Amino acid sequence: MTGKRIGYIRVSTSDQNPDRQLEGIKLDKKFIDYASAKCTNRPQLKNMLEFVREDDTVIVHSMDRLARNLFDLRNLVDSLVKQKVQVQFIKENLQFNGSDSAMSNLLLSLMGAFAEFEYAFIKERQREGIAVAKKQGKFKGSKHKLNHEKIELLRQRMQSRDSKSKIAEEFGISRFTLYRYLEKMQNQVKNDG
Repeated sequence: MTGKRIGYIRVSTSDQNPDRQLEGIKLDKKFIDYASAKCTNRPQLKNMLEFVREDDTVIVHSMDRLARNLFDLRNLVDSLVKQKVQVQFIKENLQFNGSDSAMSNLLLSLMGAFAEFEYAFIKERQREGIAVAKKQGKFKGSKHKLNHEKIELLRQRMQSRDSKSKIAEEFGISRFTLYRYLEKMQNQVKNDG
């Protein structure tokens, strides 16, 4: 019996289109996270890791979509391969199944290191650009999506049994942003208590 073809997609914001990552690839199931690369809270990655079974193939657009850094990349790929799950990266044209050559493993490490370096380099340039913009008075930081009244409505709305996706849609925010507001609310309750 052949396994399932499982897609894992990660986009940084809800504004980005997740469909382009594995467009045209036949999948039995896909998991989509809306989270930045630095985010450790990726519920769909966790769900995907719990879902996969022996002989399945996990298909990811590129290495940087699966892992935050080289350490995470190696751990995720190694963990999946130990479960006899194949891992395929479309952009890099690499596949890992446990019988990988030394060259494949070297490429995984090198390309993962390059992706990690590129991300760090982009963040460094971004910090430098923000510093210059602040000096020039052009950077004010990101605006809050919800004002105080809407946050209070959100707090009340969370008492319902509606899905978080539905509530996020009502407020015009992503689920990721909803979870950030919930985290702030929980921290506020802890600090007040």
